Amino acid sequence: MRILSLNLDEIVSEADILDKEVKSIKENLIKLCWYMRGSLTIDEAWALSHEEREIIQALVKENIETTKKTGMPFF
Repeated sequence: MRILSLNLDEIVSEADILDKEVKSIKENLIKLCWYMRGSLTIDEAWALSHEEREIIQALVKENIETTKKTGMPFF
């Protein structure tokens, strides 16, 4: 999409979409820090690549599923 050819409404719409994406990334990073119980700071989380975040999120998901299956406390 060419930003220079957008009208004001389209620019505002794009800005809203980007704001939502930024908020989603922030929420995911904060959740990762919480699940890691302090072993990952927010600054370290921001430094992770997308692939690294996906790997950690998969590990968290796997650990949650294991916890549910075993009945062990998680929270």
